[in-house]
Amino acid sequence: MAVARRLRVDSIRATTAAGSGHPTSALSAADIVAVLLARHFRYDLASPARIDNDRFVLSKGHAAPVLYAALAAFGLIDRNQLTTLRAAGSQLEGHPVPGIPLVDVATGSLGQGLSNGLGMAIGQRMLGADSRTWVLLGDSEMAEGSVWEAVELAGHRGVGNLVAIVDMNRLGQRGPTMYGWDAAAYRQRAEASGWATIEIDGHDHEAIDDALSAAADSEVPTLVVARTMKGKGVSFAEDAPGRHGKPFDAEEAERALDEIGTPDVGTWTFAAVPAGDPPPSITTDDDRRPIDPFEDAVATRDAFGAALEARVTNTGSIVVIDGEVGDSTRTQAVRERAPNRFIQAYIAEQNMVGMASGLQALGCHPVVATFGAFFTRAHDFVRMAQIGGATMTLVGSHAGVSIGEDGPSQMALDDLAMMRAAGALVLYPADGNATVALLDLALNHDGLSYLRTTRGDTPHVYPVHTSFAVGGCHVHHRSGADRATIVAAGVTVFEALEAADRLADVGIATRVVDAYSVAPLDTATLAACLEETGAMVVVEDHGRPGGLGEAVAMALSGGNGSGNPIVSLAVDGVPGSATPDEQRRLAGIDAAAIVAAVKDLLDGT
Repeated sequence: MAVARRLRVDSIRATTAAGSGHPTSALSAADIVAVLLARHFRYDLASPARIDNDRFVLSKGHAAPVLYAALAAFGLIDRNQLTTLRAAGSQLEGHPVPGIPLVDVATGSLGQGLSNGLGMAIGQRMLGADSRTWVLLGDSEMAEGSVWEAVELAGHRGVGNLVAIVDMNRLGQRGPTMYGWDAAAYRQRAEASGWATIEIDGHDHEAIDDALSAAADSEVPTLVVARTMKGKGVSFAEDAPGRHGKPFDAEEAERALDEIGTPDVGTWTFAAVPAGDPPPSITTDDDRRPIDPFEDAVATRDAFGAALEARVTNTGSIVVIDGEVGDSTRTQAVRERAPNRFIQAYIAEQNMVGMASGLQALGCHPVVATFGAFFTRAHDFVRMAQIGGATMTLVGSHAGVSIGEDGPSQMALDDLAMMRAAGALVLYPADGNATVALLDLALNHDGLSYLRTTRGDTPHVYPVHTSFAVGGCHVHHRSGADRATIVAAGVTVFEALEAADRLADVGIATRVVDAYSVAPLDTATLAACLEETGAMVVVEDHGRPGGLGEAVAMALSGGNGSGNPIVSLAVDGVPGSATPDEQRRLAGIDAAAIVAAVKDLLDGT
């Protein structure tokens, strides 16, 4: 097939020009990619944003040269671009990232592409699109547990428009893969989860064509296990260990190109254009229910659930993904009100975030909710979502030691650090009305956002029309006589307010800053407060590394030339089981601890 020859030649040209890359991984996949795009892939070049265009995910992202070669072969990029592979400023990065045609999600961290593709395939069905998602996986990444999280859910839901193709080339980075060319090992596991499976020679174009045709007609997801040879088409590289991630030098490239032959010039066309008119775009959520203001104590997780239910509609852009904890995170009611925008993902946090990356590529705004502690399992998926410029809202409940008796396994104590590191907008509401306002900020944010909620009731502080802003904060108890500033967020705002009252009783005036926007911080207000009061105590229900205290210290390090002291109160060590009040006392983040810290600070100045 002329297309496959062209893909092989251009993959070699690109990696040799770059002096790095994975040509042998590209060569094993060239026949699969060529047949898929030329005979099965439905895509409207004139309308790339059509929801009913087919989607392609290169999960084995290190094989990016074959994808870039295909973009050139089908006229989506200039062929001359290929020799800019991996160069500074080039669109053709070492692993695919959005910003070039056909690339909707960032791939390269292995084991994530099938979750991304599952999100796309579910989204296509959800939005009424007659289209398919095709995912090309490497056999090495089939050892990743996240792959099988996606396999299980796709089979459970019967997602028939999802086709996964395993490029089973036997060799990984350091030698043979777990199963080598044992196709049955993959097929049996997939079939046990409700998938149809097909085993083929991945270099036989007719066999590939027949398999993809059968997969397209299937009512359940299909796994095509394609036996291939790493380095196919180049005799001295075929099935040769030790060549992973190594480009051909100039002499080897010349020999390889002589073996493959001169490729055809010009461009090819995709198999087809989607039939009929494009389906309607996602509607805005214009039939939201009004929500009563919160005037009493309420858990912020409860306020989040009520606000989310009021904002999700069966035809809108918001899609809620639950990790089988909806009765705790309070997403449960969405399933009843808008079942077409609710996905039960079960306890598989990596797959949840991976699906969200796929869904948002179709224009949806996913809201992924679980315990804040459990997002740490999906940290790499969050990282890759940020690399891919994904827009989604992650909501972590059961934050900090304040969850009480359940103990440390359930406590989110490093979630703020993780989300700050991922470049997310991090919002931490103190009461019910703040939660509603901050959820709206998150849902209107372009990029990653994280909303941290509390398990127990917190007092009412903010009237319903209080203004909140990204990068903002609220200052309480401000006076010209203030001798210290207490910075808090979420549940510690109330400990800080109580501490300020106790300090006032002994003649020490303090102001309290609710730093509800943890990232970005309101650095200007914090700097002004520190300068005006001369001392600052930061208190948080979170571990010390990467938390609010560290964020404040970093933000003010350049503008605190006066040497005004900043003290941080945070959760150190591993907590045990205790009541929420006892937890905060034992952690040294309650009102009494704040009072003591302020007095010690002032005594030392």
